[in-house]
Amino acid sequence: MPLEQFNHFPKPALTEALQKCCGSTAWVEKMAALFPFADAETLMREATAQWNELTETDWREAFTHHPKIGGDVEALREKFASTSQWAEGEQASVKQASQATLEALAAGNEEYERKFGYIFIVCATGKTADEMLALLQARLPNKPADEILIAAGEQDKITRIRLEKLLAA
Repeated sequence: MPLEQFNHFPKPALTEALQKCCGSTAWVEKMAALFPFADAETLMREATAQWNELTETDWREAFTHHPKIGGDVEALREKFASTSQWAEGEQASVKQASQATLEALAAGNEEYERKFGYIFIVCATGKTADEMLALLQARLPNKPADEILIAAGEQDKITRIRLEKLLAA
């Protein structure tokens, strides 16, 4: 939809659309309060600025709105119904991965979640399952204080892509 149309959404519809882009309640509230936007560039700049001002708790809330990379799409479909089409597209290469890669992703996801307390967040768009596995394995040795910043950066990328999809719909 054009930004002009998005700018005129009633607050409930605006909030719902923003929640599809990012699952942080604080981010959605901050962004909704800033509407209308003059142009898409300003919207994107503010999306990142507002994201970067959030707390770690807010970031972790957003992470809970993502299915695990390589997870059971059927089991998660109901929980993530509002973003399932986007998430499946973002993770499309996982469906074509080898069994060994899928098993390694599953094991890596479990290890990551035990260590950091949230699922592995990566902007999966354009990445193969093997590339995501390599990123997961490279990030596992990180210190929690470093990893949360990396994961937050990945969420910001995902949010921006989803905003772009929303504006292109």
